Amino acid sequence: MRLLCYSLLLLLLSVSSLLAQQGTIKGRVYSAKTNEPLEFATVQVRGVDAGARTDVQGRFVITGVKPGFVRLLVRMVGYETTLSEELQVLGNQTSFIDIALSEEATSLKEVLVRPKVFLKRAESPLSLQTLGLKQIEKSAGANRDVSKLVQTLPGVGATDPNRNDLIVRGGGPSENVFYLDGIEIPVINHFATQGASGGGVGMINPDFVREINFYSGAFPASRPGALSSVMEIKQRDGDADRMHLKASVGASDAALTVEGPLGAKASFIASARQSYLQWLFKAIKLPFLPTYNDFQLKYKCRLDAQHELTLIGIGALDNMSLNTQLQTTGTEVQRYILGYLPEYRQWNYTVGAVYKHYARGHVDSWTLSRNMLRNRGVKYQDNDPAAGKLSEYQSDETENKLRYERVYTSLPFKLSLGAGLRYASYSNEAERLSLEAGRFVSRATSAEARLFAYMAFVQASDEYLDRRLKVALGLNLVGNTLNARMSNPLPQLSPRLSLSFALTENIDLNANLGRYAMRPSYTLMGYRASDGSYPNQERLGYIISHQAVLGAEYHPGDYLRFSAEGFYKAYSGYPISELEGVSLASKGTEYGQVGDEAVESTGLGRAYGLELVARLSPWRQLSATATYTLFRSEFTDRAGVYRPSSWDTQQMLNLLLSYRLGKSWYLSARWRYIGGAPYTPVDMERSTDRAAWALTHRAYPDYARFNTLRLPDKHQLDLRLDKEFYFKRWMLNLYVDVQNAYLSATVNAPVYTNLDPSGRVLAHPTDPSRQQLRQLDYYSRLVLPTLGLIAKF
Repeated sequence: MRLLCYSLLLLLLSVSSLLAQQGTIKGRVYSAKTNEPLEFATVQVRGVDAGARTDVQGRFVITGVKPGFVRLLVRMVGYETTLSEELQVLGNQTSFIDIALSEEATSLKEVLVRPKVFLKRAESPLSLQTLGLKQIEKSAGANRDVSKLVQTLPGVGATDPNRNDLIVRGGGPSENVFYLDGIEIPVINHFATQGASGGGVGMINPDFVREINFYSGAFPASRPGALSSVMEIKQRDGDADRMHLKASVGASDAALTVEGPLGAKASFIASARQSYLQWLFKAIKLPFLPTYNDFQLKYKCRLDAQHELTLIGIGALDNMSLNTQLQTTGTEVQRYILGYLPEYRQWNYTVGAVYKHYARGHVDSWTLSRNMLRNRGVKYQDNDPAAGKLSEYQSDETENKLRYERVYTSLPFKLSLGAGLRYASYSNEAERLSLEAGRFVSRATSAEARLFAYMAFVQASDEYLDRRLKVALGLNLVGNTLNARMSNPLPQLSPRLSLSFALTENIDLNANLGRYAMRPSYTLMGYRASDGSYPNQERLGYIISHQAVLGAEYHPGDYLRFSAEGFYKAYSGYPISELEGVSLASKGTEYGQVGDEAVESTGLGRAYGLELVARLSPWRQLSATATYTLFRSEFTDRAGVYRPSSWDTQQMLNLLLSYRLGKSWYLSARWRYIGGAPYTPVDMERSTDRAAWALTHRAYPDYARFNTLRLPDKHQLDLRLDKEFYFKRWMLNLYVDVQNAYLSATVNAPVYTNLDPSGRVLAHPTDPSRQQLRQLDYYSRLVLPTLGLIAKF
């Protein structure tokens, strides 16, 4: 069988490039103000002569386009010249795109001519990065995982190459919000950490994604709740020509996507994915074996020129079991991890609808959505269900949300406003062993919390000094009914100001000042102590962050761009663990949940640094990006002392390269360098207590010396090679992705075992209630090659 697969692969690789066919682009150009079609607009493939004009329906057709990733340049008198999102052209198939044009401001005075490729939003003139389709499909090391791809952006860190936590500008993984076609989705990863944003594998199917806008600062007023980032994921519509089927096999899962028209006015795209990651993890002898399934759907219907309806759905089923075979055959470190790691089961979904009405002078949007997460974990003594449970946890989070937004299109300046309501419910059933007076006691708790929340916003922007100066003002407010402190919107009032000044034709100066508020996690708001009380409900308040960003941008041509941004973030009201005395800002990158404990909302924090970016856009088939971030991230403990956060790696460097070799071959590479992360030494007094060890099967951190030690720096090279084949009625993409190509070592904090190499407990020489510990070095030096296949019919 293996010989047959290799023979088939060699046969495909030997197919002549003459099989490649030219592709077709179809689309529609319309007014962003009225949604009406625009006739006689000129549409051109950027960088080549191929182009067309729109007809009376605003539609265009461009044939004979070479397969690859392209952008379209659209020009029309009275409208701003617009560069489209990235579009993938496939041989012998038709690609679709809709392009909205904004009316151009008219003036009798001479205005500064700006390169249209670098037009920016007045509301967020800096701290905004856009990921196009080529980066999503072809980036090395990401394996088409949206969350991993975002980790290549400036200011975005990663704690572990096997996880998708987003650590943005020194902020914690709970400080990010995500939107899918304008609908908020709280979970974007499988095996999500409840109360934070991370997980093991991305949930978003890349076959749906058209473009990603990622804000690491200067957040739009319409997107409350973010302290570190806002991710806007824009999905494409289903193809409108005929039914298509796409099958893909990647590093961790196999996917099937179907799309096509539903009548003359509607289209759909739907997918299902199933993982085989557990087989890979078992083969490379990892202690945990994750399996998952996910589902995704989008339906789009243009009822007429003034009315539009979009429906979306996304959901996942996750199960993480333990590789118990390693209890006898694994290394000491693997057996140690198995000793404390629980089993997890999760499921979650988000469904929603967006209705848009294009009226005379304004556009109205109504968004209705519901999302739910169920998170369950259980730990058995010696990983044996017959031996009894050490702990069990099950929690549900549900939200129902309604949001209204209006964008005025006939005013002399830009104005948008809106409001929203949210009803949330949280429940928690937990059972844990505790050590009381030298005896193990089982404590069970049952918690519930229900609350209403509200938000409102307004944003205005305008241009001055012959369009050299852009000014934007925004304001939002939030509140909820958990307690009197948070129900009052005034403490959470969040104004923001953005400025952008065109110093010359090629140099921009940008700035943003803002105040942002984030509600605590539901795990904190619904925590119930063993005595039946809810200690957090009167203590909690919104977490506040004051932020300032100053930057400069230089773009000497249509393909080169250099930028520098300095940022400062000051936090207040951050929860501090009552038991441990440290900030929850340093938690959230392990499986399970964060925040199920008593806290005090008295913590402060600060994160500051500098980001440098150099980018070469596609130029003669070459794209390259270099990003460097120098930063510090610190939060106070109970005593008010600033301690490095767990992601204070101090510097990050990413070098990315992609090149189209010709004949549909693509090569991409990524080299990354990350400074050493701080970690906490072990509390030997508590960890050598046999009874205390029996509760957790792991050493206890010494929180009095929190994050006083530091790991070595990390670096890694990822490579990817793609080859596309175009046949008469279908296409095939084969790729090889190699992570950690030169076997760089990743060093983790050392772990401690209470066993000798033969598996016997290390008894204390004089005290039978105590034990001795032995330090184990914990590092990995693993290369991970992946063969992927994508076929579209």
